[in-house]
Amino acid sequence: MDPPTPPATATTPSTTKPTVTQRPPPPTFPKLEILDPLSPHCFLRPVKRINEGPDVARFLTSQAYRDIGIFVLQLNRSLCPRKTPAPPPNPDAAPPRPLRVFHKGLNGVKTFPTNSYLADDNNPAPEPVAKLQRMLDTIEAVIDEAPPDPGPRRFGNASFRTWHRLLEERADELLRQFLPAPVLEFGHKMDSLNKKEETLGGDQVEETGDAEAGPLDELRAYFLGGFGSAQRLDYGTGHELSFVAFLGCLWKLGYFKEMSATAAAANDMPPDETERWIVLGVIEPYLKVIRRLILTYTLEPAGSHGVWGLDDHFFIPYIFGSAQLTRPLHTPTDPTPIEGSLPHSPPPSSVAVAAKANAHRAENMYFSAIGFINDVKTGPFWEHSPILFDISGIRDGWGKINKGMIKMFNAEVLSKLPVVQHFPFGSLFAWDVDPHADIPATSVHMANQPISSASASAGGVPTGTWAQATRMPGAGGRTPGIPYSQAGGRGPGPLPDPRLMTPATFARGTPGTASHQFAVTKAPWAKDG
Repeated sequence: MDPPTPPATATTPSTTKPTVTQRPPPPTFPKLEILDPLSPHCFLRPVKRINEGPDVARFLTSQAYRDIGIFVLQLNRSLCPRKTPAPPPNPDAAPPRPLRVFHKGLNGVKTFPTNSYLADDNNPAPEPVAKLQRMLDTIEAVIDEAPPDPGPRRFGNASFRTWHRLLEERADELLRQFLPAPVLEFGHKMDSLNKKEETLGGDQVEETGDAEAGPLDELRAYFLGGFGSAQRLDYGTGHELSFVAFLGCLWKLGYFKEMSATAAAANDMPPDETERWIVLGVIEPYLKVIRRLILTYTLEPAGSHGVWGLDDHFFIPYIFGSAQLTRPLHTPTDPTPIEGSLPHSPPPSSVAVAAKANAHRAENMYFSAIGFINDVKTGPFWEHSPILFDISGIRDGWGKINKGMIKMFNAEVLSKLPVVQHFPFGSLFAWDVDPHADIPATSVHMANQPISSASASAGGVPTGTWAQATRMPGAGGRTPGIPYSQAGGRGPGPLPDPRLMTPATFARGTPGTASHQFAVTKAPWAKDG
């Protein structure tokens, strides 16, 4: 007889589930929205909204701010080098396409130097880019019709007003000549409110809408805003921002959509080829036109900090140029590098040596901007460009510099009243509040924004956290948002505040000396000691 079966040790079923380790979802990198041409869209003539300090805080919660950040980061990531895995050997396969590299011997990495996107018979530019290049050539040719007035001048040459007037008179013709009808006739025109009253800071403001506004009205505003001020005879980062917004408008209106579809169909083409053509095929030629304008008409810096600013006129080339030299991405889901450099790339310290900077200016936007500084300034580099000289000492590579440039762009361009006060708002870059915007954080930069006496007497001084934002809005799994990077396994939640360090954290020198001033304006990535 068999022995009885022993009773079960557990009388109740276990409710404990085995622990399963779940991998975090891969990071997502938002792209600027492309509007549906079949959906109605109400265009608005862009108008000025930022008049004093508290308006900047309001701007930092707007949809326009969100879209600018998404677009800049989208373009920035496209320029990061890509690691290409070696394919299995196939004797019958055609020889591989030559890699775009900075240095011979850099195998298995695709890089994107500026001069590899110069249009020629072997590498023609896509038609949308080619049209914009021809438009820029036409704009540059107008310089010959408005020669500068002879004789030395302390400030900008008055002939720039003649040049700018010619550009304004021909703006509509240029846009109609080089932009396709589907863009200029996008969607369906809708009647907008003729009059709308809003309450801004306690003051009643009447806004006049226009039922006849269309895409051309919005494109024209950002297009003309990208070529300096005829009134002040200057050019600065606010004008640079306006041209980026012009390209963002074209993106939203589907101007580059066909390029993206073609790039997606090409299996041997790395991702984000459309964005690279926008930067290297449009923005870089635009910067060359601006540099000629500056040299021809001696345009003053607009909104510059002088010697304590990054650059007298530009900021964008430092963002995109540092991205060209970051550590390569191994997969499409890799976070944007925040440290490390492309192997065999020129070290950051080489920017301080004119000969080395000049050797790389044709292939990199950062060095191109440095080369222009050397063209127009004399004396030791550390003396006329101390912030760039400070950055050249970074030891954590171009990825660290690129991350710092994004933060500095947000703090010194998007968060400064003198820079963004002339940026207009329509429907494509809207003043409406972004429902996913983070609560603005306290910042020394926002605390020092100018305000009117009426606003101050009404209690409008931006002392609350709602008025102190100086950071890109974080995504944290929310859409839309502007995540700079998902490095380090970061989960949902607001991004760390990337504002510049407050002056109290720096060891200052003797008041009135250069070391004292430098401590206050130190770059955001600089380390003491």
